Amino acid sequence: MVPNVEASTSNVSTRQDEPRSGSSSSLIKTSVLFLRVSASLALVAAVTFILFRLVSVNATTAGFLYLVAILLIATKGGLIESSVASVAAMLCFNFFFLPPVGTLTIAAPQNWVALFAFLATSLTASQLSVRAKRRTQEAVERRSEIEKLYSLSRALLLTDATGPDAKQIVQQITLTCEFPTVSLYVRKSGEIHSAGIVTPDLHAKLRESAVRSTLVRDESVDVIITPIRLGGEPIGSLAVSGGTFSDAALHSLLNLVAIGLERASAQKAVTRAEVARQSEELKSTLLDAIAHEFKTPLTSIKAVTTDLLAEQPSSLQAHHQELITIVDESTDRLSKLVTDAIQLARIEGGTFRLNLAVHFPSSLVNGALRQMKSMLEERPIYIAVPEDLPPVRVDAELIQIVITHLLDNALKYSPPSHPISIEASVSDDKVILRLRDQGQGIPEQEQSQVFEKFFRGRNERHLKGTGMGLSIAREIMRAHGEDIWLTSSPDEGSEFSFSLPIAPKGSVE
Repeated sequence: MVPNVEASTSNVSTRQDEPRSGSSSSLIKTSVLFLRVSASLALVAAVTFILFRLVSVNATTAGFLYLVAILLIATKGGLIESSVASVAAMLCFNFFFLPPVGTLTIAAPQNWVALFAFLATSLTASQLSVRAKRRTQEAVERRSEIEKLYSLSRALLLTDATGPDAKQIVQQITLTCEFPTVSLYVRKSGEIHSAGIVTPDLHAKLRESAVRSTLVRDESVDVIITPIRLGGEPIGSLAVSGGTFSDAALHSLLNLVAIGLERASAQKAVTRAEVARQSEELKSTLLDAIAHEFKTPLTSIKAVTTDLLAEQPSSLQAHHQELITIVDESTDRLSKLVTDAIQLARIEGGTFRLNLAVHFPSSLVNGALRQMKSMLEERPIYIAVPEDLPPVRVDAELIQIVITHLLDNALKYSPPSHPISIEASVSDDKVILRLRDQGQGIPEQEQSQVFEKFFRGRNERHLKGTGMGLSIAREIMRAHGEDIWLTSSPDEGSEFSFSLPIAPKGSVE
């Protein structure tokens, strides 16, 4: 288990001792280098002793064996050790094997050439050997980095989407990449998750790196703080210490972290959307069920009031007839409210399906007017819907509901003596239906809200209504892939318009 350790007193004291421990580390490195150089010189001395005292060889053989020793030192050690050994081997070669033996002088000019050729060969061979060793080591390190990044990518894909995403990412980085200290700052949530020893000022540096989108290196504590970007925008920052990752591998690590954070964020958004959808479906189902339960007693009440009002006036006292009329009107109002609730519940719950067919716009308007006949008997209506308009492909019942809601809205918000106009025309491949009243109009600041559920104008809250009619109309038009919009000016009335798709040619015989 990876500990999730935040900054504490012990952490502070540990980091305060870092300069001292850094000096100790430098001293250790110097001591190790001194020992390795000493070992290299000892090997040259051993080769010299063997060739000069134990085995009698000529200068050519001695030079060749010195080169072998230098290549061995370069393979096992580094450039400094091999270079020092090359100079030492050149001096030993000159002193013990080139005449005059026992001195550092050279008598024959060709021996000078041989000596410098030996030195150049040994230095070149040692450098080539060290370079090959370095490249091999880098290849091994790159392979290790790729394996760690692959393991990290698999681990991030398998993380628990229900848990804290940033914390899991930090734990996976610590386990997979073997960093002693990892700290992740998520800019969106402001959270910081850490594993390992954290300095008191690390959190401030993480935030600064994310805000300024700059890389910060703290050599004193061997920490790299780098911003995490997604789509060019910084979404957080990551601090790691004690790692041996190359710049390319660190960049890939940051990309994996960015993808992991984005995946977790997307997963949470999907989860929230699914919960909201299920909640909306449950609400709609419950509302639909309750509304249907209301329908049965309302139907019975309506039947009784209708029957009583149909009796001869002489059989009822005046105040009784007035009370029954009030009950009848209230029943109509409550029935409409329940009907609107059922329609809205079905639309929002996604339980209704479009029954698309080809219809003429004039027949749709006439059907809606028949449904509203009792409310329109004393109201002037101007209709300009030509019979020769092209047919449209819609759900007739739902479109008539849209028209009745718009008519009902016009009746409420315009004076009884003012006419209501219904017009239709063709625009591109659509039939545009417009319904206009001559009321007071809708203020500009309220026009964007009129299609919201339960919205009532500030000055019109005394009027009867459910506040759901225009919302239902908008959802029906959206289900058809069409739109509904409003044009209104103060004291000039309001005009609601919606578009209907023209049926393809050949669909009407």
